[in-house]
Parts: sequence; C-alpha cells; structure tokens
Amino acid sequence: MKGLTGKTALITGASSGIGQAIAIRLAEEGCNVVINYRRDSDGAEATRRQALERADQAIEALVVKGDVSQEADAIALVQQTIEHFGRLDILINNAGVQTESPSEAIAVDSFDWVLGVNLRGAYLCARETIQHLLAQNRPGSIINVSSVHEIIPRPNYLSYSISKGGLGNMTRTLALEYAAQGIRVNGVGPGATATPINEAWTEDLEKKAKVESHIPMGRAGTSAEMAAAVAFLASDEAAYITGQTLYIDGGLTLYADFREAWSA
Repeated sequence: MKGLTGKTALITGASSGIGQAIAIRLAEEGCNVVINYRRDSDGAEATRRQALERADQAIEALVVKGDVSQEADAIALVQQTIEHFGRLDILINNAGVQTESPSEAIAVDSFDWVLGVNLRGAYLCARETIQHLLAQNRPGSIINVSSVHEIIPRPNYLSYSISKGGLGNMTRTLALEYAAQGIRVNGVGPGATATPINEAWTEDLEKKAKVESHIPMGRAGTSAEMAAAVAFLASDEAAYITGQTLYIDGGLTLYADFREAWSA
C-alpha cells in the first residue's frame, strides 16, 4: 500500500484477533506499530514478535498496557507513542468488549463497561490523536473498528449495538469536522469473523453452519481480511475517502433473507 512505510500506527486491543492481525499487517506495510493491551500481556508480546518477524524492513514494535476506557490511560497511551517515535500518524480504535443479556436485565455496571471501552475509549484515543496532529499541522488517519451491528440490531446485546451505532456517528462527525485539516476518519464493520472471541461458534460445526447460513458468501471472514481493509483505508490509496464505514461481511448487510423473492 502506498504511503505507509515509516509511519507510526497505534492499535488498541491488539493482543489477539482482529487487532493482532491489523498490527501485523501494518508492520508488513512498513509501519512502526504500538501494540496496546489491557490484560493479555502474552498475547501482546506474541503480536510484537510476529510483527517484527513478518516485516520486510526494519520497523519497531512497542507494547503498551492500558485500559482505553480510562482517560488517564488513553492519554498516556498516545503520549508514550509520541515520546517513543516522535510522531503518531495512524490510530486504529480496535479495543472492544461485549456482554450478553436480555435488554430488560442489563446491569448498569455492565452497560457502562461496554460503552466505556467501545465508544468512550475510542473517542478518548481519537481526541488525543487529533490534538497531536493539529499541533504538528500534519495529516493523519483514524480508523474505528466497528461492526455490522452498527446498522443491524442485535437482540440480547443492546449495549454492544448502541456502542457500535455511536461509533459510526462519531466516525462521520470527526471526519466532517477535521477533513480540512487532512485528518481522515473512517470505520470498518466486520461481519462474522473467525477469532478467539467467537470460539463458541467457530469450534462447533452445527453452530458454525447456522451462523454461515445467514452470510451470502457462505463463510465467516478472517482477521487477515479485516486487516487488509484497514491497511487500505490507512494508506494513501484511500486518500480521498473519509467519513465512511466499510462493511467487510461476506454480504451479511445485504439482508440475506431476501435472497429468495418472497416479498411482493
């Protein structure tokens, strides 16, 4: 991808799954990467090793612990990136959590936790990144890892759906507000993806078949496919794209139930 070599990218929640794949792919593209994690230090270290092994050129990979839902941690995360590399060009807001509960039974603490990580944390990291870019009078790219549930309702996961819907609006608002300063803000909306967090259905053939029956392409996506789209949006190949959420979902958002013309 054009324009990625030598840039510095911060990826939140990069100790496994999509975040790990993004960090590795950006390292392959020549970016220095900052690998954020909250609890899984072993996973973060594995991401660092793989990023260094897969890079075709000399890059650096820094591991930084922090809970993005906490303002002090989000500020420190961006500051440590800038102090170490002298710059921050690309922010990938990937950290995310979810809880399952009937909507009438969601505990307030659980609700606040999901929105705190998925939405508040993304805003805090974006705020700090934008402040840095404006102070340096330099362009940059922010990519928010959302979900198909930005637009598809998800019963029993209300707080998750709300957080992703809010993330979509944040993407568009920041994109509009800072377009003139050369700061592009986009999102990716993964569909069903084979990651460790989804092992409950990826490792169960019956459940996996049920999930994939709703996907027009008939299969789940991979973390590498999500990372490829992120690399594109972060690159100069996407220099004229801002304020968009790119759904990487095998057609899931095409309303698979309408594959047969059952409606009038």
